[in-house]
Amino acid sequence: MSLSEKLSAQLQNVLAGDPWYGSSVYEIIEKVSFEAAFEKPQGSAHNIAEIVLHMIAWTEEVMDRMNGMSAGIPTSGDWPETGAPDEQKWQNYVEDLKLVSVNLIGIIQRFPREQWDEPIKDERNRELGTGVNHEELINGLIQHHIYHSGQIALLNRIING
Repeated sequence: MSLSEKLSAQLQNVLAGDPWYGSSVYEIIEKVSFEAAFEKPQGSAHNIAEIVLHMIAWTEEVMDRMNGMSAGIPTSGDWPETGAPDEQKWQNYVEDLKLVSVNLIGIIQRFPREQWDEPIKDERNRELGTGVNHEELINGLIQHHIYHSGQIALLNRIING
């Protein structure tokens, strides 16, 4: 199995498969009502909708980096604003996460074998996740998605009891 195949399979498993640690990202998100998505429990830094937009933003940033652009904060911002609660808006966020993920998986599957070990553009900045090679970048996004899906599951449990 090539590295492209391995990484795309790992990402697909975290998003929609049967990861060893529990529910996939999409399975967790599908259990969230739009009301719960926009509710921010006391003491929470972000609501579920904000976390999903954050995941979308960083997936887009990773795609940019895979396409040779310099690393930075996502063009839509680190924590994009959700605006007023709206059921259709929530469904759009979920669909947007799925769409950017499909696009990234396509980039991973077509990525040249000889470039996986090459560093992305920019020096190491832990906060921005820069100064890593392309393989580390994808593994970092996978870890990022796992981390935030756990937050979403916990927030949904807090909101719904």
